[in-house]
Amino acid sequence: MSLDSFLLFFEALGVIAFALSGIIEAARKQFDLVGVVMIGAIAAFGGGTLRDVLLDRRPFFWVEQEAWVWALIVAGLSLPFFFRARHIEFTEKAMMVPDAFGLGIFAAGGTHIALVTGQSPMIAVLMGVITAVVGGILRDVMVNEVPRAFHDHQPYAVIAFAGGWLVVLLSYLQTPEYVDVLVAAIAMVAVRLVAVRFGLKLSPWRLF
Repeated sequence: MSLDSFLLFFEALGVIAFALSGIIEAARKQFDLVGVVMIGAIAAFGGGTLRDVLLDRRPFFWVEQEAWVWALIVAGLSLPFFFRARHIEFTEKAMMVPDAFGLGIFAAGGTHIALVTGQSPMIAVLMGVITAVVGGILRDVMVNEVPRAFHDHQPYAVIAFAGGWLVVLLSYLQTPEYVDVLVAAIAMVAVRLVAVRFGLKLSPWRLF
């Protein structure tokens, strides 16, 4: 598999993961099918679209790969029925698992894309954070929730930020580019799942 094919496949996994998180969250809120598809699309495409705008990349990643749009529509229309048929509950924890995968994949991929376009390490890492975090923030806002990335105190953007620097470090070590992205993504997913599983939290900000 060529590097371009690997990165395309990798980004597709991220789209699927965040789309699932949006679909599950919308189903939990008992949105209709249109709402489920829209929330899934916002979660899947929001962060990457903002990244592409800031990096002046055209066409947007989801416009270039139109098949992902169709796949998301099909998933949004069919998954709620699948979950009900299998008696799978739309719990908050069920949403957090694909969200963790989307976080790691998009943060690593977004950082790598920014590095390839010639951005400095700091800007590249910030682009990775934006790619990974914005979709989830928009998803939560659209379902009338305070974004979890801001208020639940579990490490989220911090993981994306640290994972982005891991991508930068590996690139300096001149490891194969797909190794940079894959290793960093796996590390971020693992840390996020451990934080969710054991309830690890950051200290809240206090003025006094």
